[in-house]
Amino acid sequence: MPEQVQNLSWLNPAVLWRSRNDVLARWFGDPTDDERRRWVARQLGAGASPDFTIAREDPPSFSFMLMGDTGEGDAPQYAVVPGFLRMSEGTRFAVIASDVIYPTGSVNEYGTKFFRPYKDYDAPIYAVPGNHDWYDGLGGFMRVFCGAPELPAEGRPSPLSGAWLRRLFWKNPDVPDERRLAEAESLRSRPAQRAAQPGPYWAIDAGPIRIVGIDTGIVGDIDRDQGEWLRRVSQGPKPKILVTGKPIYVDGAYHPGAIEGGGTVDEIVRDPACNYVAAVGGDIHNYQHYPVRVGDRTIEYIVSGGGGAFMHATHTIPRVDVGGVDEESFRCYPLRGDCLAFYGRLYGRRLRMRRLFELTEDQAAAVISKRLGVPPKRGTNAAVTFRTRLVASLLGVPGRPHGGSRFRLPVRRVYQRFLSPASASYTPPLFKSFMRVDVTPAGLRIRCFAASGCLEHEIAPPIEDEVTISFT
Repeated sequence: MPEQVQNLSWLNPAVLWRSRNDVLARWFGDPTDDERRRWVARQLGAGASPDFTIAREDPPSFSFMLMGDTGEGDAPQYAVVPGFLRMSEGTRFAVIASDVIYPTGSVNEYGTKFFRPYKDYDAPIYAVPGNHDWYDGLGGFMRVFCGAPELPAEGRPSPLSGAWLRRLFWKNPDVPDERRLAEAESLRSRPAQRAAQPGPYWAIDAGPIRIVGIDTGIVGDIDRDQGEWLRRVSQGPKPKILVTGKPIYVDGAYHPGAIEGGGTVDEIVRDPACNYVAAVGGDIHNYQHYPVRVGDRTIEYIVSGGGGAFMHATHTIPRVDVGGVDEESFRCYPLRGDCLAFYGRLYGRRLRMRRLFELTEDQAAAVISKRLGVPPKRGTNAAVTFRTRLVASLLGVPGRPHGGSRFRLPVRRVYQRFLSPASASYTPPLFKSFMRVDVTPAGLRIRCFAASGCLEHEIAPPIEDEVTISFT
């Protein structure tokens, strides 16, 4: 890490104010689709292929790395790097799924949050933007990954319209510091590291597979033009992996991803003619895996957002019963019990009520097992007491869908909304993760590795989940 690092705190009013475009887009209308069309038109005018396809010369068998939500620039991000570098040996490229730079995607923050952490990864890095990359109008993302200059300013909207109200408070893009950016870019300037992608969405033909990356903007939908492009590049029998800024299955719920004008992203993913075998999304800062049976095949829906930002809690995920996936086949990292114990310790210290809040991992696993009505992922003999049930309620552990305690304190909604971002931790264990994908002509192997910030896990990153996909 740099000698001086300012931890990114989501309790800081200045950080929240800089991130205000998310709220403004939801209140007064999201300009992302129109802005994306302007960026795409600029790229097409500059000579980009209409299919936004990246043709690579990868062999039939190769490997690549994939992780999401990386760029806080503090200890949680840098703790991922040693294990990432160790497990990335021999890989051909890497993909970042969502939120390359926090909090607003500023072009002037790419030095410590992108170029420096990955300066020793000697291969190209491609990315799809997340909502935070859009808070700066996508200017930083397009400059770094696509080599695109700033867009000209738009005309003024009609007075008193939603767009007019939005623009009164909208955060404008930061002015690039050219000297600072040039110094940052020099950290990843070796020929083997250079990558140029045509736009905020793209398709990579790599060996026997096609990787399709989509730009889901701020609220998670895609525009009509991108939808038509997605349908076009998804056709054909070649096995495909979708990379998206917003996951389709997450936290026990289904978000198919609306396309402007009709249809959804998941309709395309599920179409047998498109032959998608996996869909990987960022945005939520943990790892989740939903193997969904679609007809006579299984599509692996994965959340991979543990690449460096604060951890979104997994202990708040209700008992899984979605898309034919149940608790037995669902996987997450961290495990719910480990996550609850982590937050119990953190809030015990923060509120100076350790005797109330702190739970062992066994106690946390036992109370979650009781409340959800599922067996613990690891065996435990810990008793479920009034105190452990109280802590579980305070920290947002849901009850069983049918029966079990429904009691919640009045602060539950506050905990639900702010628990994860307000509870960022900068010391181990950090519960970060990244993935390595090994490709052969016969199939894929996807492995999720943990990055805890502990030395032993930097030397030998533990595997938290492994998925094998056959192309036949």
